[in-house]
Amino acid sequence: MATTVKLNTGAQCPIVGLGTWKSTEGKVTEAVKAAISAGYRHIDGAFVYQNETEVGVGVHAMIKDGVVKREDLFIVSKLWCTFHGKSLVRGACEKTLSDLKLDYLDLYLIHWPMGYKAGSELFPLDSEGETVSDETSFLETWEGMEELVDAGLVKAIGVSNFNKAQIEAILNKPGLKYKPASNQVECHPYLTQEKLIDFCHSQGISVTAYSPLGSPDRPWAKPEDPSLLEDPNIKAIAEKHKKTSAQVLIRFHIQRNVIVIPKSITPHRIQENFQVFDFELTEEEMKTILGFHRNWRVCPMQLSTKHKDYPFHAEF
Repeated sequence: MATTVKLNTGAQCPIVGLGTWKSTEGKVTEAVKAAISAGYRHIDGAFVYQNETEVGVGVHAMIKDGVVKREDLFIVSKLWCTFHGKSLVRGACEKTLSDLKLDYLDLYLIHWPMGYKAGSELFPLDSEGETVSDETSFLETWEGMEELVDAGLVKAIGVSNFNKAQIEAILNKPGLKYKPASNQVECHPYLTQEKLIDFCHSQGISVTAYSPLGSPDRPWAKPEDPSLLEDPNIKAIAEKHKKTSAQVLIRFHIQRNVIVIPKSITPHRIQENFQVFDFELTEEEMKTILGFHRNWRVCPMQLSTKHKDYPFHAEF
């Protein structure tokens, strides 16, 4: 069973990684250490999570203890929306590298296609409560990303939350130097992303699934929202394999050749989320799980629905 996905750069990305969105201060260093101890080699982070310094402390502790070498690890970060101006990209990447205390990233993503007004506010809002655009185009942001590869700061570049048309715009950009290596998007049985995944794979672009467990700890959760981990249909499949719902939800992506980054700060869950290589869902079960799609998003980014580059008005 392949435990990595080969990127269009030739690099191997471990198919299961640790997500760090919402991993709170004081907890994320231990989570990273627990993950690396459990066998994880892929750590996913981002500037906007505001915990990269602590992620770095966890990574370096494990390198110092001889558990791993830097080259064994696959470290991902993301360029935040307030740094979309081409001249701002390098400084943002260097800030992340300095927080992580690393010389390079394995993969650096444009976190969202929308550029926001530059400045210290992560979410600059207008009087209506909508994010303020910086009027850049993500095509110029992409040129800034390409420069990071040439400077040796990142091994590969990609995108996140981009729809098909937005990826095509990059692929068709005159003078394109590097194709996106990956598109990281929300994906789980209630948002199966079949068309977008097929499109990305047809273009040699890997897909990473975020919120694979439905992100039950999202700050805006409502009691009436559906719960993947509690879904009786998923529980039934899990019981059949003597596995947990979380393990089934993670395995679902592995069998689609989709990289998956479950987030946890609980050591036993971090271990459990990695124990997904010793069973296989049947074709029938995969079909059943794909049938749960209901176009439900954990992360609709409501603040930016009026932004010219908001990605989710398109079908995919």
